[in-house]
Amino acid sequence: MGDSDGEAPSEVHHYNHISEVPWDIQNYWRQRHNIFSKYDQGVWLTDDAWFGVTPEPVATKIADHIASSVPPGRSVLVDAFAGAGGNSIAFALSGKWKRVYAIEKNPAVLRCAKHNAKIYGVADQITWFEGDCFQILKNQLKDLAPYSIIFASPPWGGPGYRSDQVFNLKTMEPYSLETLYTEFSAFSEHLVLFLPRTSDMKQLAKYVPDGRSANVMHYCMEGASKALCVYYGGFHLE
Repeated sequence: MGDSDGEAPSEVHHYNHISEVPWDIQNYWRQRHNIFSKYDQGVWLTDDAWFGVTPEPVATKIADHIASSVPPGRSVLVDAFAGAGGNSIAFALSGKWKRVYAIEKNPAVLRCAKHNAKIYGVADQITWFEGDCFQILKNQLKDLAPYSIIFASPPWGGPGYRSDQVFNLKTMEPYSLETLYTEFSAFSEHLVLFLPRTSDMKQLAKYVPDGRSANVMHYCMEGASKALCVYYGGFHLE
C-alpha cells in the first residue's frame, strides 16, 4: 500500500474488511463512507485518527458556514489540529481560500492527511506543517495573522466527555478552553472551535468581549447533534 510519497508508515492502515479492524474502531469503520466518501479509493488512517475525524457531511457544512460568514479581508484559513485531513480537505474544496495551512503534530497522521488530500484532488491548495500549532502560529505563520482565521478541532480528552450532561471545558485535555482561546486569539480574533455537543455554554460565553456576540452552531447527522462550533470574532452567520 503506497502512494507517490512511498509506502505508508507501519501504523497507517486502509482496512478493506471488518475482520482486519481492531474491535474498538469497528463502529467507526462501519461509518467509513460518512467519514470519507472516497474511503474506497485508498484513504489512510491511523487507528487513533478514526476517533478524531469530522464526518465529511459535517466538515462540508462547517466549511460552507465559515466561507459564507468570514470577515472581510480574511483570505487564509489555518487548521490548527488537522488530523487525517477531513476538515482541511473540506476547506480546500470550498474554493474560498487563497491558501489553507494545516498543522498536525503526529508525523504518521500527517502522512495520512497529505495522502487523503491527494485522493480528493486538493493537495496543491494546502500547505502542511508538522509540529506544535501554538509554536507554528508564533513563528512560521506569524506574518499571515492579519489575513487569517483559525479553525481548531482540538482533542476532547478528559473526564466526563461522554458521560457528563454538561462538559467542563476547563478540564478538557490536553488543552483547556482557556489555553485554546488565549493562544489562538493572540494570532487572530476570528476563531472557530469545534467542541463536544455538551460543552458548557457559560464557559464559552466567558470569552466573548463585552458588547459583542458569538454564534454557536450544532452540527447534526441522522437527527442527532454530533458536535458544535463556536464562532468568535467577526463572523456573520445568518
